[in-house]
Amino acid sequence: MVGRHMSAEDRFQTFLAATGTLQVAALLEYYDGLEPVAIEFMLGDWDGGVLSTGHEGERQMALVNWVGKTFHSRDDVDPMITLEAGKERRANPILGKASLRMVEFRGTSTATMIYDKHPIFDHFRKIGDDLVMGVMDRKGDAALLFFYLRRR
Repeated sequence: MVGRHMSAEDRFQTFLAATGTLQVAALLEYYDGLEPVAIEFMLGDWDGGVLSTGHEGERQMALVNWVGKTFHSRDDVDPMITLEAGKERRANPILGKASLRMVEFRGTSTATMIYDKHPIFDHFRKIGDDLVMGVMDRKGDAALLFFYLRRR
């Protein structure tokens, strides 16, 4: 559950301000206390960032300069928006396209981005009206990747 005296957004800021790696158990406890989101809530352009736990995907996202996601519709998602030096944001084809569906994860049905060509699910929960936390769940990978999206 989210801390009794701290809003979800305030507690999220403590994760952002932390130095070093974050504890997976603390992130999961926080995530479990957040509200699920509807597919419609996710539509639009989002800036993104990673919550550092030491997951191998964090380095890979930094290497491609991942900066967010764009949800055009439930069946048309650009999951890897990247930024090249001196250029505009663009959809990077490295992982292809994705779709949005309601999927149960950790006991709650919430908007989930499903990659079209990979066994990867990004499950979203609401921190605030323009801020969500995501958990990337990849089939065959015991570790979860934690990230956030802020509406542009």
